[in-house]
Amino acid sequence: MESVLESAVIWVDQDTALAETLQTLKQEKQIAVDTESNSLYAYQEQVCLIQISAAGEDYVLDGLADMDLPALSAVFADKSIEKIFHAAEYDILCLKRDFGYTFNNLFDTMQAARILGIDKLGLSNLLEDLFGVDQGKSFQKANWGKRPLNPDMLYYARMDTHFLAPLRETLYRKLVEKNLLELAHEDFDRLCRVEPNHKDSPCYTQVSRYHQLEPQQLSVLEALCQYRDKLARKYDRPLFKVIGNSALLAVAQSSPRSIAELRVIKEISPKLLERYAEGLLAAVEAGLKAPPTYLKSHKRPSQAYLNRLDKMKAWRKEAGLQMGVQSDIILPRDILENIVGANPSNLEDLQSIMSEVPWRYKHFGSEILAVIQQEKK
Repeated sequence: MESVLESAVIWVDQDTALAETLQTLKQEKQIAVDTESNSLYAYQEQVCLIQISAAGEDYVLDGLADMDLPALSAVFADKSIEKIFHAAEYDILCLKRDFGYTFNNLFDTMQAARILGIDKLGLSNLLEDLFGVDQGKSFQKANWGKRPLNPDMLYYARMDTHFLAPLRETLYRKLVEKNLLELAHEDFDRLCRVEPNHKDSPCYTQVSRYHQLEPQQLSVLEALCQYRDKLARKYDRPLFKVIGNSALLAVAQSSPRSIAELRVIKEISPKLLERYAEGLLAAVEAGLKAPPTYLKSHKRPSQAYLNRLDKMKAWRKEAGLQMGVQSDIILPRDILENIVGANPSNLEDLQSIMSEVPWRYKHFGSEILAVIQQEKK
């Protein structure tokens, strides 16, 4: 394995350098890609770095620089260029959100490892196990929005893509040996189609267990969440670094009307009390004056649906054990739920439902139909 130090990392933060990089990348048949974002340090998460390794070079593109990063869309959408990621979904969602990219021809080394039944899926684990490379984890929670980046951070960033191509080759051979390459490409194609969630949900949905609150408490929680959101915007900090969800939920449940009442809530630390007592109490007051918030009741699925779901999950689990993989490799959850909901009565209908996963239909279609039809006998 070549030394990662044989060449200097290529830092790209101007349009001239980006144009040269693009010209190189467009000639390649395969590139490795990763991103670094600042979700731990900013109100609105951004892609701060785009790392690309190709033709023996490691490029680190400044996602915050004033340059034409949307021009990369020509490379990411090109079906003739394979894009290698590790754990692609998050990176793709971020890149689509920030730059509007579309993706074709993807290879996800983590998903390939999952399909092969490999237990340790982290990139550092795979590199160490297969190549004896110690990637290190010292900058996993670094602030990638800071400039300039120090040399150690640049080294860490380039390591995320430098060995992806040889890792891909190793996993590709194993997939071919086990006749699982078609299944892998099925999942890679699905990853290309993931989309960011742009739904405008109430603020209170940011807090887990909100459904446990009474209607008036839920209105209080909404007011508290909106207050926190304003603070986070003002300070450009992630929500959890302003006030944690557990603290907001506890305040909503108690709905204190005074500092004395607020002080006894154990989730409110002295620091939070000192900084935000007045604002929290004002939010509680606003929530108590607002109309109660009633959650939409969801119709309970029929017993027949629940029976089919249980049988399908049991079959999927057993099939996963036999294949030596996690159960969602056998059948992704969304496809499973579509099948259970549609309750197909023949293979033709089932094939239509499973049109996105033809390998799985070919290998498991008859078994799935037999499980679904058990209830009808």
